[in-house]
Amino acid sequence: MNKIKFTKSTLGLAGAAVATAGLFSLYDAPVALGNDATPGIAALQNLSDTYVQVAEQTSNGVVFIEISKTMASPAAFGEGFDGPGSPFRHFFGPGGIPGFRQGPQGDQMPMPVGTGSGFIITSDGYIVTNNHVAAEADGLKVTLQDGRVFDATVVGTDPQTEVALLKVDATGLPTVTLGDSDKVRVGEWVLAVGSPFGLDHTVTSGIVSAQGRSEVGIVDYANFIQTDAAINPGNSGGPLINLHGEVIGMNTAILSSSGGSNGIGFAIPVNMVKSVVDDLKDDGKVQRGYLGVHIQNISPEMSKWFDIEAGQGALVAEVAEGSPAEQAGLQKDDVVVSIDGQVVKDAGALRSRVATSAPNKELKLEVLRNGERMEKSVTLGQLDSDGVASSGNAPAGSPSRLGIQLQNLDENIANQLGFTGDGGVVISAVEPGSQAAREGLARGMVITEVNRIPVKNVQEFKEALEKGKKDGSVLLNIQQEGHSRYVAMKLS
Repeated sequence: MNKIKFTKSTLGLAGAAVATAGLFSLYDAPVALGNDATPGIAALQNLSDTYVQVAEQTSNGVVFIEISKTMASPAAFGEGFDGPGSPFRHFFGPGGIPGFRQGPQGDQMPMPVGTGSGFIITSDGYIVTNNHVAAEADGLKVTLQDGRVFDATVVGTDPQTEVALLKVDATGLPTVTLGDSDKVRVGEWVLAVGSPFGLDHTVTSGIVSAQGRSEVGIVDYANFIQTDAAINPGNSGGPLINLHGEVIGMNTAILSSSGGSNGIGFAIPVNMVKSVVDDLKDDGKVQRGYLGVHIQNISPEMSKWFDIEAGQGALVAEVAEGSPAEQAGLQKDDVVVSIDGQVVKDAGALRSRVATSAPNKELKLEVLRNGERMEKSVTLGQLDSDGVASSGNAPAGSPSRLGIQLQNLDENIANQLGFTGDGGVVISAVEPGSQAAREGLARGMVITEVNRIPVKNVQEFKEALEKGKKDGSVLLNIQQEGHSRYVAMKLS
């Protein structure tokens, strides 16, 4: 099974890899490849020269990070750790692990636990890396390409975006150039620079494979750039760079079953990094914008009910009372398709954009309402709890009957459920393995609408369901614990 893995390299011993290469000929007669006048060779040479220039321009602003934790000394583990029979003596010699002393049993001392990467953003020593590289470390040593080594302090970390800001006591440091990740195009060539498996300042190449990867389960607020440039353990926190020598993202994780590069890597867009770093530099924490809507993706079955193509926009399932969204005129069933001219692909993209915007910032939203496009200006509030623009996904089910039993919602049941709406029908049972069960429906949920028609009893539910029967699907509005979402299911 493939797993999302962060790319911090942990301390370990690696066996030698032996590679063999077969010799083969593409042509019967030898072909001269050194003629730069050949158009194809000249084009490849130009690309190669560009790679060289970008690597030379940026590598000195990339750092190797050694991570240590305070643990019991080797003596606490007996001779098996660093004694005469220890495998560490075989690899490191009688002196044991370089840079560490043998202390009395139980003595606390720094122990190496991993490596990572980072890049310098200011000449006075601010360095960006991943949260999982810096957050749990007791000590961080930063090594520059020219060999200088500095102890780094953590200015601040943001686990929800996987961004951390470090500081070293130095001036006149080489820096990288930060680009604009909103201008990134799928298919453009990129370089990844970092320290895979502790091999500092390694450069790999590839392309931007995809944008807007927000549903990969890595962090709360994400809109990842996907790349096939080789990213391995230890690349975490290193830059993803375009052919103009600009950082467009920070390498963070890979999708892999083996722990090594499998051609699917994820980088945090640099515009998100900039936003988070600005807050961390000011006060060591991030202030997030608050919109006040509950949103969800639009599945193929739901798309026809809202007159929009599947996979576009974020559906507003609920608007919080008194929220910035309500004040801006957003309504339930609106579909947000862009923010400040940037396309909103799904609920995750909207949520990330709002969360990485500062409180009091004004955003221009393009909204679809009953097929009509309109613009709304909203001034964000400040997030105090997890209510930026919380999302709930309802994936499309397979053709089958609904698999639910219903009963009318009376005052007694409503009080037990804490339901305060204008009416609906309550789900009294869900058949195991049914389409409803696969969609996450459960006993105690309240259905308030069928095919966007309000229903207040089981009879109205059946009538609304019959009206939509010809469409081959049903759209339900579900209320649970004060929040609403849509679920679309096929009818058989």
